[in-house]
Amino acid sequence: MRTNVVAATLIGAALLSWVSIADAADAAAGKAQAAPCAACHGENGVATVAGSATLAGQNERYLLRQLQAIRDKKRDIPLMAGQLDGKSDEDLANLSAHYAGLAKTVGQAKDENLPLGTQIYRGGIMLKGVAACTACHSPTGGGNAPAGFPRLSGQAPDYVVTQLKAYREGVRSTDEDYGAMMRNVASGLTDTEMTAVANYIHGLH
Repeated sequence: MRTNVVAATLIGAALLSWVSIADAADAAAGKAQAAPCAACHGENGVATVAGSATLAGQNERYLLRQLQAIRDKKRDIPLMAGQLDGKSDEDLANLSAHYAGLAKTVGQAKDENLPLGTQIYRGGIMLKGVAACTACHSPTGGGNAPAGFPRLSGQAPDYVVTQLKAYREGVRSTDEDYGAMMRNVASGLTDTEMTAVANYIHGLH
């Protein structure tokens, strides 16, 4: 019981800290800093390089946490090595506000393995203990902004697969504050299942 109380206290403190930073965020200042980011993430926040994330419409809390993790070398992305060095939390909050305010995009899912992807996203895989993605990312893929769960709708399939594999293999551990839930989910997915759910996510809205 004490462990749960301490964990809840720490998460609550982190949320209050984030709210304080986000309240002061300046999207215009973030746009001015985003020029170098366009090479991979596009001027409109839609990824133009394979394996890069689409940032347009992503929720601020999640994006800020990830930018901080990348800056602090807690999340390794070779293409972003050094890109955030020297950036303050305020700078990163401004970038997050800028991308969160850009128009959301939706892709087009392919027919191949679409039923499998739909089942995994909406119902999980009971026999393997894989939870449904809707529990955290919502039925429409919009995520849960207050909780810091990311928007997935429209995300490029290759990016989603890359991240799921990184979680499965323990290369990515940015879910530590959430009980390693993404690593637990990804550990039960095969490459085929990851590809199927990523395809479904691309066209989800």
